[in-house]
Amino acid sequence: MKSYLLTLWNTFDPIYYNFTRLHHVADHEHNKTIFRVRLTKYKGKTVVLKDGTTIHKNDLLLKIHLHNVRMIRELKQVKSEMKKAILLYHMIRNDLQCLSRYVEKHPRRYAIKAIIGITALHKGTERLGFETFSLQNRYYRLVKQLTFSLIGFIANTANHNVPVYLFMSTNQLLDYSKPT
Repeated sequence: MKSYLLTLWNTFDPIYYNFTRLHHVADHEHNKTIFRVRLTKYKGKTVVLKDGTTIHKNDLLLKIHLHNVRMIRELKQVKSEMKKAILLYHMIRNDLQCLSRYVEKHPRRYAIKAIIGITALHKGTERLGFETFSLQNRYYRLVKQLTFSLIGFIANTANHNVPVYLFMSTNQLLDYSKPT
């Protein structure tokens, strides 16, 4: 059943991709990363990040989406939940460098205040530089929770976390592209 759902999801993913105006982020060799992104105007309450960046309603943000079908396929053979978490952490950390370069080259770079995402997989995200904030609208939170439960079912992972917003200021993100 899960295999069938994954195949069905993979079939409809290109349609979803087109309707949501997402763009793939590629690395320097033009390989697609785990991130798909689009510009969005923030519609929530004012948020102040630790580095002082203040995000107001209608500020321009870069919304990040994990390419879930790809992620599920790459993690499919890994049995241990701990190993899956570690592998996913490293995939995201490495791809944040590509995302940083994507923003550096973006024509609206100076208007983009931060990146934003919504996830139920937020354990360890602060080590990557993200900050978490609660979803205030309970109906939206419920819809996201149901969506992430379905993804978890297909991915064969047990995740009962409440979805949250992830934010990272553009300045923080651009630190990923600096040599270490």
